[in-house]
Amino acid sequence: MYVFRPALLLGMLAFVATANAQRKPQLDFSLSYVAEHANPVGPGGNFWLQGGSAELGVNAWRGLGIAAKVTGTHTNSFGPNAIPLSLLTTTFGPRYRYTLRSKGKQVSVFGEGLIGEGHGIGSIFPSTTGITNYALSFASEVGGGVDLDLSRRFAVRAVQASWARTQLPNSTTNVQNDLRLGAGLVVKF
Repeated sequence: MYVFRPALLLGMLAFVATANAQRKPQLDFSLSYVAEHANPVGPGGNFWLQGGSAELGVNAWRGLGIAAKVTGTHTNSFGPNAIPLSLLTTTFGPRYRYTLRSKGKQVSVFGEGLIGEGHGIGSIFPSTTGITNYALSFASEVGGGVDLDLSRRFAVRAVQASWARTQLPNSTTNVQNDLRLGAGLVVKF
């Protein structure tokens, strides 16, 4: 089983935040709306999940940093049997941000590769003992986005796109490859 360790995550964020003592690291927190397009799983077909995400990031040195992200999405119905599904992923990993400045305006483009765990909740998952309504798996996410500054402390996350992969049991390949699209607000500290 994959177990997410909040203490490890906080330790990594603290390490990155103090890695460059000569410059003040930039900490940012974003809240975003997320739409997730799920790949066909057996007879389940294509379907969309909707929800949100919260992401905490630290840029420590020349655009390099770390990010931690919690994403929750839900659909009321997928497949021929109209099964509901809630998906919660908790991931963290490296992030690189490149900032463009022009005439007092600032645009930041970032890319990140995150790993962690995925929780399938309130659905039907095959198991060795039959069927369960909860499953836990490895999760990974690779993507990026664009932040447009509104002020020194606030920005709009104009777009964020990523490929998300989980390995929840599904009676076929036990692999899900999803496209996540999002937009939201960013607060910088």
